[in-house]
Amino acid sequence: MMTSAKAYTGARIHDGHRLIADHALLMSKGKGCRIVPVADIPPDHEPVVLQGGVIAPGFVDLQVNGGGGVLFNDSPTVDTLRTMAEAHARLGTAAFLPTLITDTPESTRAAIAAVENALAQRVPGIIGLHLEGPHLSVARKGAHDGALIRPMTDADMDLLATAAERLPNLMVTVAPESVTIDQMRRLSDVGVILSLGHTDADRDTCHAAFDAGVRCVTHLFNAMSQFGSREPGLVGATLERDDVYAGLIADGVHVHPSSIRIALAAKPSSERVFLVTDSMSPAGSGIDRFRLNGRDVSRRDGRLTLADGTLAGADLDMATALRVMTRDVGDTLERALRRATSTPADLLRDAAGVGAIGPTTDWVVYLAPDTADGLTMTRLGAD
Repeated sequence: MMTSAKAYTGARIHDGHRLIADHALLMSKGKGCRIVPVADIPPDHEPVVLQGGVIAPGFVDLQVNGGGGVLFNDSPTVDTLRTMAEAHARLGTAAFLPTLITDTPESTRAAIAAVENALAQRVPGIIGLHLEGPHLSVARKGAHDGALIRPMTDADMDLLATAAERLPNLMVTVAPESVTIDQMRRLSDVGVILSLGHTDADRDTCHAAFDAGVRCVTHLFNAMSQFGSREPGLVGATLERDDVYAGLIADGVHVHPSSIRIALAAKPSSERVFLVTDSMSPAGSGIDRFRLNGRDVSRRDGRLTLADGTLAGADLDMATALRVMTRDVGDTLERALRRATSTPADLLRDAAGVGAIGPTTDWVVYLAPDTADGLTMTRLGAD
């Protein structure tokens, strides 16, 4: 008799931290998941035998600008968030931080309200908010609108402090050019997850920011001061610290696989490097053109670019990032999966059980073995 309880066997299981062989994943509707030895499968679970591959938790993505044909900046509303969540769930992402890039104060307030309302309405997948700007460096603005970049004010501080009280996770990308070390310390003290990015700051300034409570770096290597012989920059400062996390866009476009490999070898705590998609509205959709702050962005050959060729986010999903990490960088699948699940979850103030397989898990991803790279992704659930 068919039941809503299933026992998946025949694949290795990644619990968010390690790969486990010769076990079964038990999944019951409304009761989450358990991992047990094959010999301990209860008789009331429908057996589902997989032909190899890996079962893993749904991915955790801390930098998602859009998806499903919509962009958060264009319309910071619950409807937009719901569309994004549905698109990224189809791509295997179970939890994410919707990300507002540099915009007006009004858009920032609308984004905070939209996320708060989405959480109240229990929109699946929404676990907080990432504000990437507007307190950045114009010199390292990338695709951000330089006219909207500005220093942080007392009013901004009050807004962020209040948002941090109301949201489970508030991540804010800042640059020392627009945010003082004292402001960083105060924001960290009230629970804001601070990340350095879009900055030309030197190594010593970056270390001062880390010492003041900044815990992360936004898209390592991109839109930041680079490693040099006389000035290590933000890249060098990040690789020196074993207490600093770093997001990484592993699409083979934003960062060369060799650069990723060198960074992982150099960083004392390379386990704290995690994957982000930095995805825009094309994610999970077929569109090949959209607008960002009034500028045209084109999608072509795995790139999203402005008219002048500047990269504008990434045309990336987590399964592709895993493929790049394992095939081109040489990361083991066990480590790469941690970078897409438990590592970003560890950075959060309130992970709410995401990034691991457990009693709150509604569905998991299955990386099938039927392709050359073994990373074709589908979702598995009790229904």
